[in-house]
This record gives sequence, structure tokens and C-alpha cells, in this order.
Amino acid sequence: MGFDIGGKPIGDGHPCFIVFEAGPTHTGLERAKELALLAHQAGADAVKFQVFEPRTVDMLVADKNQMFSYKVLLDKTSGAMEEVSEPLYTILLRRAMPRDDWFSLKEYCDQLGLVFFSTALFHDDIDLLKQLGCSSVKISSADVNHYPLIEYAARSGMSVQLDTGNASLAEIERAVDLILDQGNQRIIIHNCPSGYPARLESINLRLIQTLKAMFDFPVAFSDHTPGWEMDVAAVAIGANMVEKTITMDRTTRSPEHLFSLDPASTPQFVKIIRDVEVALGGKRRRLLPKQLRDRQAVRRSMHLNQKVEKGSILTEEMVVFRRPGWGIGPDLYRNFLGMRFLRALPEGAMVTMEDLGR
Repeated sequence: MGFDIGGKPIGDGHPCFIVFEAGPTHTGLERAKELALLAHQAGADAVKFQVFEPRTVDMLVADKNQMFSYKVLLDKTSGAMEEVSEPLYTILLRRAMPRDDWFSLKEYCDQLGLVFFSTALFHDDIDLLKQLGCSSVKISSADVNHYPLIEYAARSGMSVQLDTGNASLAEIERAVDLILDQGNQRIIIHNCPSGYPARLESINLRLIQTLKAMFDFPVAFSDHTPGWEMDVAAVAIGANMVEKTITMDRTTRSPEHLFSLDPASTPQFVKIIRDVEVALGGKRRRLLPKQLRDRQAVRRSMHLNQKVEKGSILTEEMVVFRRPGWGIGPDLYRNFLGMRFLRALPEGAMVTMEDLGR
């Protein structure tokens, strides 16, 4: 099943919907706008954020001293990394913006022609996204069992993107059923491997095919690995959407910058995804006019192994098959045996339909 997000189609038969995630890598309105502009200039369809207001962080994090460990990139050339720990509360507070800033950011994305949507953590967040005029809302993988939040998102009228993380298939089915029960069929299911960055063993790209077989909805791949190899593979096996985190500087000492795309690589990422789509083609072989012309140069056609006079009858003994294939091919030549030559031809001449008649 396909539908539109912000006027852009998603689903089988449509180009892969490319989303750049800027939620964890901005530090306020100006950096958020920089990242949105980067996404737009690279050719992405959408930019995604995580709607945090200062009060949202207070509501979410009960233990202000709960520590979170992550890796940071020290040097792009050597790939040297360091593990850092800091309070989760501090990390999330860096992403928080006042409500007015979210309106300014949405307006800026609209001016760019860039679809804007966000992860929502509370009912108030969903209300805010509706006020912003968003066409889609995302539920984080940590909330796949937060039934009240999922139901409220489904009733919002926005399309619901369901992150799945470490959820079982039964949990995913239950969450999808909850959305459908609210009359919302505009669902996108994300295969979102856990880990920052994700371990190769946890990615399980084949799950994309399983989800597409189980559900009649677009399936997305949310990538938490460095580079873009996993995204290319995901598109190749049928992902309808890819979501990739972007940053202005991969060495920033904060979570997720390590495996994000920087300004130099974002346009390359989009180009590679689009190139892969072109290369995938369709399920049936359709030859382009140039291919049809080119193949004749290496195929064979009927040539004469002796000279013939006008009025001579074409026999099998006169024929050899040589390149190029602009004449009568070996698959058709028997249809012309017994016909007369309409003109004299020298030895080695290519025989065409115009040379023969009854």
C-alpha cells in the first residue's frame, strides 16, 4: 500500500523516500536549520527531528544522573575513537528547543520544500506536530509497547511510522493492529537495528523482506552504521524508505555523530541510492533502443560464401553466418530459403530482405 507524505509518494513502484535524521545532531534552532538546508541541498525528501522541549526532557527522564555511554570519533583519517559517558538528561537537553523554535524550523523546511516530521514521546508532542502541520509522526522503538501513545498518534490523522528496534514480530503485529483499529492505514514500519553504532549481527536486513511479506505497508530501514553500504543493500532488497543521520562534523563529542553523514557525503549518499534504483530496473527485461541497436553489432546475419546472379535461388549451401547482424539472422534465414535473388551479389555480401523475393 502506498500513500503520500507531505505530497511525496512512498511505497512500491515509487522512488525510495530518503530521510535525513537531524534530531540527535543539532544543538538548537540555527544548527537545526543548517542541517535541514544540508538535507535539502543533498536532494533528500525529508528531514526528521525529535521534538524535545525542556519540559519534555524533565517529563521523560526520571533519574537526572542516569549515565549514557557512547563512542566519539577522534580522527577521521585514522578512525580513532573514544568512549564517553555523560548523563542522559544532559544529552537530551542539548536537543531541546522552545515551542516557538519548532514553528520557525517547520516554516523554514516548508520554504525549502522539504518534508518535516518528528518522533513524538508524549501526547503533547503529537498535538504540537499537528499544529505544525506535519503529515507524519514517528513512534520510537522504545515505545513499541506504549499502546496509549500509539493509539493517540493513530487518531491524529498523520501517517504513523513505527520504529521496531528489538521488538518481536508479535509486538510489531500488535502495534500495527492498534493503529488499524483507530482507522489509520497510513503506516510505515521501520527495521531499526539497535546499537549506536549498530553491530552487523543486529542489522538483519532480510527482516525487511519479512515485514513486506507480513504487512501491506511501506517498510523502511533506519540505519545506525557508518557509511552507506547497508542502505544500498536495504534498497536493493526492497526498502521503501531509508533514514540516515546527518551531522555538520562527525568528530562532535555527542552521540550519533560518529556514524552520521557529513556535508561532503550527503549528496553522494543520495546519488548512490538513486543510481541503485536505476540499476535495479524492473522485474521484466525491457531493452532500450540503444541496446537493441548495439546487440546487432555482435550478433550474426546471413552472408554469402559465393557470388550469385540475379534470379538465382537461395540454398542452404550458399550461406555462412558472420558479424554484424544487420542482415537476415540465423533465427529467420530458413524462412527465405527457395527465394530468388533480386540482384547479383558478390561473395561475402550480407543478405538482407530487400535482396530476396518470390
